[in-house]
Amino acid sequence: MKKFYLSFLLLIPLLAKAETDYTEGILWVNEDWYGHQNSTLNYLQPDDPDGDFWKYRIIQSENPGMELGCTNQYGALWNDRLYLIAKQDKDPGASIVGGRITVADAKTMKILHQQSLIDPSGAQCDGRGFVGVDENKGYVSTSNGVWIFDLCDYTIKGQVEGTANPSAGGNNDKPVTDPTGSLYSGQSGMMVAAAGKIFVAHQQYGLLVVDPETDKVVETISMDIVSDGAGIGSVVKSKDGFLWLSVARNRQGNGAASNHIVRVDPATLDYEVIDITDGMYPPANSWYAWTPDAFVASSVQNCLYWKGGPNQWFTGTKIYKFDCDTRIQSLFIDLEEEGANWKLYGCAMGVDPVSDELYMALYHEFGTPTYITRRYSPDGEKIRDYEMIMNYWFPSLPIFPKSQTSGDSGIIESEPQSGSNYGTIYNLQGRLIMTNVEYGKWNILTSGIYLWKSAEKTHKFFIP
Repeated sequence: MKKFYLSFLLLIPLLAKAETDYTEGILWVNEDWYGHQNSTLNYLQPDDPDGDFWKYRIIQSENPGMELGCTNQYGALWNDRLYLIAKQDKDPGASIVGGRITVADAKTMKILHQQSLIDPSGAQCDGRGFVGVDENKGYVSTSNGVWIFDLCDYTIKGQVEGTANPSAGGNNDKPVTDPTGSLYSGQSGMMVAAAGKIFVAHQQYGLLVVDPETDKVVETISMDIVSDGAGIGSVVKSKDGFLWLSVARNRQGNGAASNHIVRVDPATLDYEVIDITDGMYPPANSWYAWTPDAFVASSVQNCLYWKGGPNQWFTGTKIYKFDCDTRIQSLFIDLEEEGANWKLYGCAMGVDPVSDELYMALYHEFGTPTYITRRYSPDGEKIRDYEMIMNYWFPSLPIFPKSQTSGDSGIIESEPQSGSNYGTIYNLQGRLIMTNVEYGKWNILTSGIYLWKSAEKTHKFFIP
């Protein structure tokens, strides 16, 4: 009897359901069906041996009774947490109030914090993007400026000076006569950390340069450098550390794109205006209904990818590749040639920072709830499609946790080295990231704060 009892106890762990480690696959942020339900987060395991590729609505499944906010367009990983930013806290057709800001554990997807308001005054201020500044602070971009978010106690500490929406009672102290009228003019959008600064795409002003020590705008690069009245679309950082700006033909948010991109040195702020190749299209922009834009950079090749076409709003069949070294633009993927009437939805495109594979969410028409995720090789060859259950997902963007959060799978092995100039790198939670790393040779790491340790010394450093 005692032997049977012990055997039964040994079986209990085998019968228990294993928890999913969400840093082992790809996260897809979805706007979801406005007017009917809150936004959602899906999880894709692209190489699952059993073909169990999708887990749907993982925020709801891991947090019963809780949901994201309405039109959640952006998500970013920072120091083992996932920061999800929504335009509003609740969809008109939903029964659960979510949040404009949701913070979850990157590994378990358990919600650590949610809040309905971004502007502490209670004024309408819709979410856009997020960037981590250091271990204690992040920035949240919105329809009215960039806000300082304390990552320790999850409170808003104020607005970054010089980022406010001029039509929303911001920099010019104009009264707000129509609180919804400023939601899609004078917005702050994508943000990038580089050279010890934070760079913000601002619909009215252009590229804002923020000093994260003082939380103030210290420089502004107006898109008048391209043409009078031009505006910025988005900003990304290429592998070589330079910034690249897409350009809107005007600042009204009607989606018209200028036939240029701009390269900026984040250290010196020197810039270069580059013409788009004749017969090709520039990156599309989306201030009219803000999204992060299908304008992304590879972490393996020194190149950019973007969506472009003749329709200033909804073109989604041509994906271009731009070599940052040679300045050669080429048509990388033409979905029209591939047939089946698939189109890229919105900004739903991303490059895996490790494999350099391109992932895109495709759809047929707005009124058809049929979506797939397609995976391409770095050479533009289709690897496979991942079919999805029927739903109006309206995907926003993929997030690749495996390369951005720490864990055993992220350890880079190398031959043992001797001497105090080689050490081990940990994140701030004490988790091993890399072994046998020469001091100062850590540019392969993604954004975050780390510790380098050898037998003789310890060094704390920040990767922007």
